[in-house]
Amino acid sequence: MIYLLYGTDTVNARKKLRALLDSLFAKKKDASLIRVDCENFDSSRLVELIHGQGLFEQKQIVVLDSVLEDKEVKDAVLSELKSIADSKNIFVFVEGVIDKKTLSKFEKKAEKVQEFVAKDTVVKKKFDIFSLTSALGQRDRRKLWVLYQKARMHDVSSEEIHGILFWQIKSMLLACSSKDTQTSGLNPFVFKKSSSFLKNYSKQEIENLSSKLVTLYHDARRGIYEFDIALERFILSI
Repeated sequence: MIYLLYGTDTVNARKKLRALLDSLFAKKKDASLIRVDCENFDSSRLVELIHGQGLFEQKQIVVLDSVLEDKEVKDAVLSELKSIADSKNIFVFVEGVIDKKTLSKFEKKAEKVQEFVAKDTVVKKKFDIFSLTSALGQRDRRKLWVLYQKARMHDVSSEEIHGILFWQIKSMLLACSSKDTQTSGLNPFVFKKSSSFLKNYSKQEIENLSSKLVTLYHDARRGIYEFDIALERFILSI
């Protein structure tokens, strides 16, 4: 039997755990409690807990605390999920955030799944990294700089920002030297959009931007410049 308590509100999740354990022990007074975390998890021990029972106790209640955070442990648990659900022993999982695929598997096998969401949790809207390419193509230095700052606030890495800017410059170069979508090798939408940006730059300027981004990347990797500072200077130079 499986119970899953998960979510960002760890305080209430653990309050629920204590209440659940009190309820289970009220029904199974002779049951034993076993706690498992990533530190003491062992796949062979898990199999024993699934199929075995205590020497004198009728049941074992197994609390698995944050074990799904470790990929190897999670894989081991998921491979035995059906057996855990069918076990005469009771397994209570207490977790933080769970990916949808894993959650779906638990929902199909668990006796009860309960989510706890912290009231003050703010879900960040995902930053649209392609907005940077539009500002670059439009040669709107101020807009590109503002979007760069927003990207950094949303934890978009310097490598990701550099990559998307270089991709747009490369697409503009291909559009500049191609007569149509087919010869450019670009997606029709990308070709049309990149072609519309060509009025804002000369071919030489686009080539110079491409060269600057290549040099910037290698210099940052060598430690000559801080990546984010070098990117900001590049943006302010367009």
